[in-house]
Amino acid sequence: MNYRHAYHAGNFADVFKHIVLVSLIQSLLRKETAFCYLETHAGIGRYDLRSSASQKKKEFVDGIGKIIAEKNPPELIQDYLACIKKLNQTDGVKLNKIDKLQYYPGSPYIAQCFLRPQDRMVLSELHPDDYQTLKNVFKHDKQIGIHHQDGYQTLKAFLPPKERRGLVLIDPPYENPGELNSLPNILSNAIDRWETGIYALWYPIKTRLQLTHFYRELKAKISRPMLTLELLVYSEDIAVQLNGCGMVIINPPWQLDQQFEVMMPWLRKTLRVNADV
Repeated sequence: MNYRHAYHAGNFADVFKHIVLVSLIQSLLRKETAFCYLETHAGIGRYDLRSSASQKKKEFVDGIGKIIAEKNPPELIQDYLACIKKLNQTDGVKLNKIDKLQYYPGSPYIAQCFLRPQDRMVLSELHPDDYQTLKNVFKHDKQIGIHHQDGYQTLKAFLPPKERRGLVLIDPPYENPGELNSLPNILSNAIDRWETGIYALWYPIKTRLQLTHFYRELKAKISRPMLTLELLVYSEDIAVQLNGCGMVIINPPWQLDQQFEVMMPWLRKTLRVNADV
């Protein structure tokens, strides 16, 4: 309950997560039938990069700052940047410098950018202040249900949704010891409730040893198709707070693996901090 994402908004981990999110939602748009987007740890929806929290470490400089400085980004990156331009009301204005950017969208805003009239969002946020801020951001949008609730309880309460198709984003702050290792079982239970949904789980990479049990339990608990994407911005032999991050996609959309086989080298080259990564 102490974690506040404003300190990290727009960093490399956010960029990676949101680019994957855009691709996953675009895959759902290929069919006309409605889909449901559910997020377990929604945050506040959007972040002011000029706030004292964001300015304290300026992590966004090595994240979204590097992306907007690229002259000819891939099409998927352009689609992602379109959401950021919309939030900053800069249609037609080139965002090529970080000092021109004030707001960075959270995952709920990214998802909202792509919603059609038939689609729906379910957002959960436990922190009382963040929950209220989130409600204020989306208070006029009737397609979005916002709940002051533990994210994992939301999986039990709202799965399966009435829609047959959809996406669940699980992006916890990992404040609790052992939380990462509990997630394969949580995912397995959620899939039992809604087998056809797409599940995207974000996780930090600090040391490989930390992830060994997590990988093993994923394989043991989940029999559905699975794709793992990982981005390291520091080489693994460098001791930093966060060397990289990953996303596990359960029931990955068709050709997602091929898309990111091309996209990952571009992201690594653009976002890397250490030349040896």
